[in-house]
Amino acid sequence: MSRIELKPTGRTPRLMNKWKKISPLAPRWKGASIVLLIIALCLYFIQGYFVLGTRSLGEYLIGTLVILLVIVLVTGAIAGVLHVAKRMPSRYVWIALASFFLLFISFIGPIQLMFIVPLLIIVVFSILGALLSRLITGRYREAKLISKVTAGVLAAVTLGSIGIGGYWLLNNGNADLAKPYRLTAMKTADRYPTAAANPAEQGPYKVKTLTYGSANSYRKEFNQNGSLVTKQVNGSAFVEKWSSNRTNTFGFGPDQMPLNGLVWYPDGEGPFPLIVTVHGNANSTDYSDPGYEYLGKLLASRGYIFVSIDENFLNTSLYDDLFTLNLLEKENPARGWLMLEHVKVWNEWNKTKDNPFFGKADMSQIALIGHSRGGEAVTVAAAYNKLPASPENGNIKFDYNFGIRSIISIAGTDGQYKPAGHLTPLKDLNYLTLQGAHDMDVSTYSGASQYSRIGFSNGSDYFKASVYIYGANHGQFNTVWGRNDNVGLGNKLFNTAQLIPQEEQLQAAKVLISSFLDTTLKGKGEYRSMFQDIGYAREWLPDTMYISNYMDSNTKLISSFDEDIDLSTSTLAGGRLNGEHLKQWKEEKVEMKFAPDLYSAVRLGWDSTATPGVPSYTVVLPNDSLDIRETSSIVFSMADWNDEKANRDKDVLVDLTINVEDKEGNVATLPLSSEAYLLPMFEGNIIKWPFTTLQPTKEPVFQNFAFHLADLKRANPNFQPEQLSKIGFVFDKTKKGTVLIGNIGIQNEYVTGGNTP
Repeated sequence: MSRIELKPTGRTPRLMNKWKKISPLAPRWKGASIVLLIIALCLYFIQGYFVLGTRSLGEYLIGTLVILLVIVLVTGAIAGVLHVAKRMPSRYVWIALASFFLLFISFIGPIQLMFIVPLLIIVVFSILGALLSRLITGRYREAKLISKVTAGVLAAVTLGSIGIGGYWLLNNGNADLAKPYRLTAMKTADRYPTAAANPAEQGPYKVKTLTYGSANSYRKEFNQNGSLVTKQVNGSAFVEKWSSNRTNTFGFGPDQMPLNGLVWYPDGEGPFPLIVTVHGNANSTDYSDPGYEYLGKLLASRGYIFVSIDENFLNTSLYDDLFTLNLLEKENPARGWLMLEHVKVWNEWNKTKDNPFFGKADMSQIALIGHSRGGEAVTVAAAYNKLPASPENGNIKFDYNFGIRSIISIAGTDGQYKPAGHLTPLKDLNYLTLQGAHDMDVSTYSGASQYSRIGFSNGSDYFKASVYIYGANHGQFNTVWGRNDNVGLGNKLFNTAQLIPQEEQLQAAKVLISSFLDTTLKGKGEYRSMFQDIGYAREWLPDTMYISNYMDSNTKLISSFDEDIDLSTSTLAGGRLNGEHLKQWKEEKVEMKFAPDLYSAVRLGWDSTATPGVPSYTVVLPNDSLDIRETSSIVFSMADWNDEKANRDKDVLVDLTINVEDKEGNVATLPLSSEAYLLPMFEGNIIKWPFTTLQPTKEPVFQNFAFHLADLKRANPNFQPEQLSKIGFVFDKTKKGTVLIGNIGIQNEYVTGGNTP
């Protein structure tokens, strides 16, 4: 077979085209395209028949042709990009790809923007570079007028884009944070009188400080003169992939973890309740434990021993972890286990006569506080505290059983660690969870899931509470972390201008944490009412928007909506659930920002303009098994569900009628708003415009309601609370809407407040 040799001449492209036409080896792309297209279309229309064949011929054709058109357009766009890329020099393609990956890791944040921002930068600066190159080499001197005009317009657009993009990145976002449902507006002063002192004010004790740590600690502050010395502990069973680089950085391996702590304590005899606090995940060499000094000083002045422990060596270290190629794994249980090892040390010191803390700590009144991953660590510690051995390894024996009564999760994670494959179960503990609506790290309310799993024994005295704070972010609960919840340039993708000032976020934390500890560890009942109704804290909290939830061990649950698939049965045996004239009625896992959570509620939707009759939902109580008194309350949690599909004015607050009936048929009613207004889902626009909606901006957060039967009896003196037989939710005040209801029950004791008899 003859060969055609192509020599390098000015006519090489023409000869190449000629070779393609005459060579028997040249690909027959046209024929290949036709045959492939025919086969693909035949198979596609056959599959279309199986999918749409039961419909009419017109619907079959419309369905198949629409999908075909979409596929043609999408693949055409991809082919166009590949065609353009094929015409680009390999050197540019190489640099562009490398630049994309460099920019991708530079803007760690919302995954969509991690693609969009690098691509925009590459396109804009590539055009700028091309224009500058042609300008410098003089290509435009003899160019036609139309080319010069086109280049000028393109240059103006490019420079304008760079200016706008640069301003967008450097700007902190839109500071206009609308707060239509501020605490002081929703909870008026005349309704919430209080004689209690501000729990965020300094107490009577002089505050002293001290540090302790394992010998030769990697941080000098734990080996100062006067520091107490602790032994290292072996945590190798609780972590995996501890790299040699990590050992070199910190000076120890997982079998020699140090017990380091910063202590603030009152100058007094004691004993004082012990508070152990742990940070979450950040850069391991940017130490996080000093960021809770504000809590340490406050609580020590109010009669607590406050310890902020060091677990930074368990945090992310890109250098030590070979830039994510060898990440430390399964460290979550180690975070909780280490907390108990710290408490163990305090238990020993408390019994040692020569120790400065001899007899100072009340080991029957212990609270654990955790932030971020630390918020999950405290639940792990509380669970381990009552176990005889590790859930994953029975050879690792536990013998803790310390007097841990209360735990606090600040923007905590949940479910990163599952002991023995289960979500961490907790029982008979006081629990408080705080979450910011503008959290840019734990951007969904994970603490609400753990809240749902806190259980109580009959006859115990515990409660759980949650507070959702509008304008609060993840990091401002820690003074080291601050307003930036992300790493480096990734923070520039977020609307940090909408955050409340850090001093306000710290004030909220101090008020809520101090009052919670005073209530659960010191028995100061005057603060308990603020968790039942946050209006009682209106004078102390920053004036932003809050949604709070509450339940205690004095509540007998009637329905939690997770017992079976029968919509008509309640959790409590013998009860019934009836719905009338509802547009939606289903029990489901609560849909949060990114996925359904693991706790349940009933979704009730109504539209009085489209459905005849009055929409209602009724709980029929069983004939016995409930101890109902005139001093009892009907309690439930409710969340608004005003998403885009609800087609309801977002400024309209849902109201409805609470309807109760006794066994004699006597009915009493009160509007929901007589107890509190149901607040809407708060929108946390945490990504800068115009990309705000790339991620969900809101999710349902439950709000507790308590209707005292004595108040309902005043509404109808004939109503007999002890004979309560039905609890009704009548949707007669707002024309359309959707709500979630969870945990309906009877509470037999409540704290007397300004609205109670």
